[in-house]
Amino acid sequence: MTTAVTPTTSYIGQAVSRVDGRAKVTGEATYAAEFDPGPRLVHGVVVGSTIPKGRITAIDTAAAESAPGVIAVLTHLNAPKLPYRESKSMIDAQDGERLHVLQDDRVVHHGQAIALVVADTFEHATHAATLVHASYAEEPAATSFADAAAHAVPPGPGNVKFGQPGDTQRGDPDGVLQTAAVQVDAEYVIAREDHNPIELHATTAAWDAGTLTLWHKTQWVSNARAEMAATFGIPPENVHVISPYVGGAFGSALRVWPHATLAAMAARHVDRPVKVVLTRRQMFPLTGYRPYTVQRVVLGADRSGNLVSIRHEGTAETSTYEQYAENLLGPTRMLYRCPNVATRYRLAELNVNTPTPMRAPGEISGIFALESAMDELAEALGIDPVELRLRNDADRDPDRDLPFSSRSLRECLTVAGERFGWRDRDPRIGSMRDEQGRLIGYGCSSATYPVYNFPASARAIVHPDGSAVVSSATSDMGPGTYTSMTQVAAETLGLPIEQVRFELGDANLPEAPPHGGSATMCGVGSAVHAACAAVRRKACEQAGETNSHADLAEVVGRLGHPVEASADYQPSADTAQYSMHEYGAVFAEVAVDPDLGLVRVPRVVAAIGGGRIVNPKMAHSQGIGGMVLGIGMALLEHTAVDPRDGHVINATLADYLVPVNADIGELDPVFVDEDDPHVNPLGVKGIAEIAAIGVAPAITNAIYHATGLRMRNLPITPEMLLAATPRP
Repeated sequence: MTTAVTPTTSYIGQAVSRVDGRAKVTGEATYAAEFDPGPRLVHGVVVGSTIPKGRITAIDTAAAESAPGVIAVLTHLNAPKLPYRESKSMIDAQDGERLHVLQDDRVVHHGQAIALVVADTFEHATHAATLVHASYAEEPAATSFADAAAHAVPPGPGNVKFGQPGDTQRGDPDGVLQTAAVQVDAEYVIAREDHNPIELHATTAAWDAGTLTLWHKTQWVSNARAEMAATFGIPPENVHVISPYVGGAFGSALRVWPHATLAAMAARHVDRPVKVVLTRRQMFPLTGYRPYTVQRVVLGADRSGNLVSIRHEGTAETSTYEQYAENLLGPTRMLYRCPNVATRYRLAELNVNTPTPMRAPGEISGIFALESAMDELAEALGIDPVELRLRNDADRDPDRDLPFSSRSLRECLTVAGERFGWRDRDPRIGSMRDEQGRLIGYGCSSATYPVYNFPASARAIVHPDGSAVVSSATSDMGPGTYTSMTQVAAETLGLPIEQVRFELGDANLPEAPPHGGSATMCGVGSAVHAACAAVRRKACEQAGETNSHADLAEVVGRLGHPVEASADYQPSADTAQYSMHEYGAVFAEVAVDPDLGLVRVPRVVAAIGGGRIVNPKMAHSQGIGGMVLGIGMALLEHTAVDPRDGHVINATLADYLVPVNADIGELDPVFVDEDDPHVNPLGVKGIAEIAAIGVAPAITNAIYHATGLRMRNLPITPEMLLAATPRP
């Protein structure tokens, strides 16, 4: 009879430097576009549609085909017909059907792939792509959000099943509102945003005896395997997806986009490996984005500031061929204590490509509207904005009528407020100025995000030399998955961290969920913990070891052969018995030049309740990254779409503005202690999404405090501020 073996080393909670840091800074890390399968590699360049809707009546490829280095030009006229079997993951749009690339003459959005030029070099393919010319029978297209919103539809059954209902109600919000002492009724607009990671989307495809290998930028290798297998009608085991490093993605690499299918299609057609790398401009119509959203929030409260009624309505853009829905209104249903709440969610169908998750999808947009309205309510009541939020804190999920597994919103508001110096705020509008004469404003916001617990698998192998290899088919797009999983593995195994190597980014490894939704450490981390505990038990049992502090390296060395174990993590029953969420509070200071309309953000303080923090150094980095994204959302990021044909006007990093170092002041994320035994064996919740949520409304609320101007449309540009400011 053996006893449990307890490791003595401790790495979880330590500020370990990235184990993959050297590979990244020296260029050893290989990204999707850098893989070279050999001298027979050729290059593909996508040709996009120039209309938003219609049919291709003719497509002239003669000049392209005769251009130097061109091997093939694929169009709907000569492309192979693919099975496109049913395939819909939790990440995909849940209603409608994905685009079937080059399968017919239909065009449903501007920039849609209508041809692929394959040539011996990227330069030859790029030149030849300019020689492909299509003629169209254009049809009336839906390119105006206002027009489409007038005919918006509720989410379909697939989205409803995934928790995105069209209408919800508890109590009598409209009836109670009529007698509410104080009311707020306002509309908020958020522009479309594109992810724009530094690494471009790329896929290299190669076939060998019916087996497809993809070197592919993805946040979910298992899903890429399943999707490509369904598209080409081959067994999943005949698809090998490799993606060891991802240079940023923020959700854009969760789905499989048409360029990956084109690369595989072309590789089989020319019987050579084909590499397709999208240009920055092509990423706008050929991958997803955060949808344009219009929201209306109506709040009713008594004179003491207690919420008595909430109505929150939202309309977001989607494509005409798929319905993409997100958790826009979920936070409103549970964040504050209120007996009467109604939500209404509609989708405006446009001739655009389908949106996709972008960091904190849904919640970041819904919280902007809700927390802006809460600030407006605080002003109407004459109550401090922080105090209003504290008065309406909930001790039980009012939407699901469940206890919270843990709840730290009150602590986050208190800790961040004290750290920021909220008490020093003069509440009078426009009362604070700096030595440069700029108007100074302070603003705050609450934040929340669900805890997602997805099943995951992992494998651990310990060798007689004391080294260990632990693996799972997850991804690392920058948060430090290699490092955090190595920490969990090293601590559980009781081995020095230098002797543990973590493998990821390969579909042949044990299956893992999507690398998104702040869920990787919850699921994959728990699977790694379970696999390492299993291999430790197995080794000790084989060696007859009963010492709970036995040296695993010595035990396996004594055995003289490797010991391997795998484990599957499944969320416990607690998932259904508790309401599980992360929480945060954001405080921002702005400095506004009243003459130029320029807004600067000297500092942001955020307190985050993200459960157990595995690596404080990387968590701090995640917090900073989320804050930068929130600043971009508030003041800069805006995908401008031409209403005439739906094409993106500013599809370059010269025109699509993102924050740079000069835009960023002092960013101070702090993590409150939070012990949650219910979420998963590690007690982690994830922090990527919550770090971004609440930053935008904290900034806009601060702008109001500085200027007296309620800015309800994002991003807030100098032109908007000057137009809203009464001029003498």
